[in-house]
Amino acid sequence: MGAFTAWSRVATAALSSSMAVAAFASTPEPAPPEPRRLAEGAWWLPGSHLPGRQPDGNTVVLEGPEGLVVLDTGRHPAHRQAILDLARQLGKPVAAIVNSHWHLDHVSGNPALKAAHPGAKVHASGAIDGAIAGFLAKSAASMREMLAKPGLPAGVASDMRGDLATIANARALRPDAVVAGSGAAMLAGRELHLNLARDAATEGDVWLYDPATRIAAVGDLVTLPAPFLDTACVEGWKAALAQVWATPFDTLVPGHGHPMDRAGFARYRNAFESFTACASSSRKTGDCAREWSRAVSPLLAAAGQDPNRAEAMAVYYAREVLRPHPAGSRSCRAAGTAPGVRSRP
Repeated sequence: MGAFTAWSRVATAALSSSMAVAAFASTPEPAPPEPRRLAEGAWWLPGSHLPGRQPDGNTVVLEGPEGLVVLDTGRHPAHRQAILDLARQLGKPVAAIVNSHWHLDHVSGNPALKAAHPGAKVHASGAIDGAIAGFLAKSAASMREMLAKPGLPAGVASDMRGDLATIANARALRPDAVVAGSGAAMLAGRELHLNLARDAATEGDVWLYDPATRIAAVGDLVTLPAPFLDTACVEGWKAALAQVWATPFDTLVPGHGHPMDRAGFARYRNAFESFTACASSSRKTGDCAREWSRAVSPLLAAAGQDPNRAEAMAVYYAREVLRPHPAGSRSCRAAGTAPGVRSRP
C-alpha cells in the first residue's frame, strides 16, 4: 500500500466521530512481529494492521548458504528491527533484499537493513522512478496539508511524518539490481524464481517462488482486508494472479494477511475477479463491497481482520477508483508506451 491510500482515508474519514478520535489517539505503536517458521529455512514476519495506523507489509526471510534473502522490509521501526533481530538470531547476514513493489509499507526498512548489512543488494523493478515523481510526490503534498491542520491523532501524524521522511530520501529506495523479467535467480546461494508482473498492483510487481519449500511470496498481488487499487491495473492484476496459480506452490504468503494454501488463494482470486467486475458495473457499490467481505470471510478470520474494515475499504475502492475508471484503466499503460509511462485518464 502506498503512502496515502484507502487504509488512511478510511481511518481519517472517521475523525468526525469524537469516539473515533479518542480511539485513534490511544492506538499504540506497532509491536515487533514475532517470526514464524514456515518451513526449514523459511520465516514469516507478519505485517501490522492496527486501527488508525498505516500498515506494515508481510516479510519473508529465506536462509541461504551465503546469508539471508529478505522479501519486503516493512514501514515502522519495530518491523525492521524484528528483521535485524532475526538475522542476528540466525547468525547470518542479510545478503539480498527483494522488494515486491515500491509501496512504503514494503520498502521503508531498506536503508536500515543496508546500513546494518552493507553487502545486501536490493532487487526490485524499476517502477520506483515513476513513483518518486508521481504518486509519492502527490502523497507527500496531501500529508503535509493534513499535518498542518489541528486535531490529527498522534498515531496518524506519526505515520505521516515517517512516510514523509522516507519520501524525502526516496532515491535510496532504488534497486541495486533491476528485475526486468521473470526467471531463475541465485540469491544468497539459494536458487529462487523471481517473477515480474507488469501493470498489476503497481507498474512492476516482483513475486518470489522458492522451489525448495514450494512457498510463493507475492506481495500485494494478494492483500487483505481488501485489494489496494490506488496504483493498480486490474486486467494486468488478473493476469498476474493467473501466473501465480500456474506455479506449483503449496503455501502462499500475501502482502497483507496470513499465509494460505491453494484453496485459500483460489478463494481470493475468485473474489477479486467478482469484486472488480461488480464495482466496474452499474450495481450499487455497497452491494459489491458486502459481497467481497463475505467471499473472503474465512481468510479475514484466519488473519484476525475486521470484516467491517474490509467492507469499508472495498466501498472506497469501488466508488473512488473502479467506478470512475473501469478495470483500473487510469493505471494501465497505453499501448506502445515505454515502461515507466502511464496512460492518463
